[in-house]
Amino acid sequence: MDPIRTAIKKQLLFLDSEMIQVKDQFQELLQGLSPDNRDSALNFLHYLVLRKTDIQELQQQLHEYGLSSLASCESHTHRQIQVTMERLGVKILHPAVCTMDYGLQAMEQRSHRLFGLPRETWPSSVMVTMDASFLEGKYQMEALLKNGMGVARINCAHDDESVWLKMIENIGEASKKTGLSCKIHLDLAGPKIRTVLLKKGKSEGKAEIKKGEKIWLSEKGKGFSSKQVVISPNEPGVIQTLKVGERVFFDDGLILARVDKVTEKGVALKVERISSKKPFLKAEKGINFPDSDLAVPSLTAFDRSCLPFACKFADTVGFSFVRKPEDLVELRAEMRKFTAKIPPVILKIETQEAVVRLPELLLEGMKEKDFGVMIARGDLAVEIGFERLVEIQEEISWLCEAAHVPVIWATQVLENLHKSGIASRAEITDAGRAAMAECIMINKGDHTLEVLKTLKDIAKRSRALKVKNRLTFRPLRIAERFFEREGS
Repeated sequence: MDPIRTAIKKQLLFLDSEMIQVKDQFQELLQGLSPDNRDSALNFLHYLVLRKTDIQELQQQLHEYGLSSLASCESHTHRQIQVTMERLGVKILHPAVCTMDYGLQAMEQRSHRLFGLPRETWPSSVMVTMDASFLEGKYQMEALLKNGMGVARINCAHDDESVWLKMIENIGEASKKTGLSCKIHLDLAGPKIRTVLLKKGKSEGKAEIKKGEKIWLSEKGKGFSSKQVVISPNEPGVIQTLKVGERVFFDDGLILARVDKVTEKGVALKVERISSKKPFLKAEKGINFPDSDLAVPSLTAFDRSCLPFACKFADTVGFSFVRKPEDLVELRAEMRKFTAKIPPVILKIETQEAVVRLPELLLEGMKEKDFGVMIARGDLAVEIGFERLVEIQEEISWLCEAAHVPVIWATQVLENLHKSGIASRAEITDAGRAAMAECIMINKGDHTLEVLKTLKDIAKRSRALKVKNRLTFRPLRIAERFFEREGS
């Protein structure tokens, strides 16, 4: 036999053997999941086995022989390997359950339960972020529904329950008039880690800073002069966990500082980069701590106060700042205090820790029949670095497809068009990629209807041209870490 063919067969048999062992290795975990998700979870584990292995050379050999290069096997990993082995004359005694059709159907059914049926001629569902101004236009909700909105997102960080209820009522009335259904998604606010100026610039709402300057993080600002830049992160438990050398980003990453020293009165930061045209640190801007293990709860007291409303009115609940499986356990337990049938949770992946722990988060999510993932690219880009966003958002998509978990593509989709009425070339390309997700989320803006019309055209064209690239699978660090943790 051809030596290359022999090598291919040997490597496939090795992968097949590892995947067979996974079922026994994780038997207890699989039994703890919803029966509806066990086959999907097993496929997910098979995919992690594949992605912890360097198979780039194997893929090239498979391609040269006219066989499947395994580049699009996320939804049916083990079965794809088995089919390829059959082409080499190997008899498969126990075919894997998750075929390509199984994966496609599972994803479609779960997407429909979470987001409803996509509008006619739309390839994806569309989630529109609600704004209080929508209540002023008599036919605004009807227009949104007619132009593609299938999910209305209510952000609990803004307005209050009276406004949220009015939004839901208006959507309900518009649905009756148009005959178009609409799901309600309630997004929990999560921790509000925002800049609060305590000394310099407090009255103006901004403080001028310079590269190389020392600024301070302090909860109360005691022991500082009025000429010093002192910031509270607005959440207890942040400052105490910081260590020398850790990075701190302000204002969506426009300002980078690093922990210089830790003292009793606060933490000194040295400003390393200012990317904005005007060198000001402003109040009420976001702060990110990508290197720090923050002692901040993912589920805040305010989030808990929103849960009775969410359990009564929401079809899905967005979990901001989720970082580990225990966070999801806590949220679901809190919701069960108000209803036996809790709404499905959408995990917002927006922190470095959530990316690292994504396999465990997905497996925890599978304990309930339905849940989803939102790739919250705003904070995520700051946390992991803008240069890694393309790589990481694709990795999240692959892992979710392997687990048959629907994905919401979120943050800054056609943002320029939404704010100014004119789209940039780059965001047109980005919107084309967004159309490959099960749901697309658009933020608030002045040109929502124009965004929907443009997005529909882009989505239709992108889906019509969808041909998966022949990817080569270098080892995926997320998969390697998962097995390292499980084996320890």
